[in-house]
This record gives sequence, structure tokens and C-alpha cells, in this order.
Amino acid sequence: MIRVELPFHLRNLARVSGEVQLEVAEPVTLRSVLDALEERHPVLRGTIRDHVTLKRRPFIRFFVCKEDWSLEAPETPLPDVVVNGTEPFLIVGAIAGG
Repeated sequence: MIRVELPFHLRNLARVSGEVQLEVAEPVTLRSVLDALEERHPVLRGTIRDHVTLKRRPFIRFFVCKEDWSLEAPETPLPDVVVNGTEPFLIVGAIAGG
């Protein structure tokens, strides 16, 4: 069971409170988690990744075990602690400005 934590605005859009729990088939990768999330909550399609290229949207970051995985390849396998639900997969809305 993968635990996914979404930023406030995406939780509101998906109409969920708290984290989302997903069943994802092996191998569990960044892409497979995002695919499962968008399949379960279709309203999120295009908000985290571009509709066509499936590249991460600007100002969206991915964190795994307190490390930024935003620039990792989509086929990168997630660590066992995320796969078994010990640690969450975090999707964070970045803030820019001065």
C-alpha cells in the first residue's frame, strides 16, 4: 500500500482529506504511482504532469524519504519503505517569488 500526501489545493480538487492510499503493482516506480493516482482521481490528470508529455509540471515537487526526487527518471523504482507504506510519497506544491 503506497501512501501519497498531496498539497492542499490538490486534496481539495480530488475531494480527499488526508493522504491517499494506493495499491500499485510491482515494480513500483514514480510513473506507476502517478498513473495509479490519476486513475483513481481522474480530476488530477494534467495537474501534476502534462497531459501529453507526462512530464512533471513546474512548481510540483516529489519527495521520497525526505529527499527531492523531482528530477529522477519516471522509471526509477521507489525504496522499500515507500512501497510497504512505512514512508509516504510526497507531492509538494513549490512556491516561488521574492
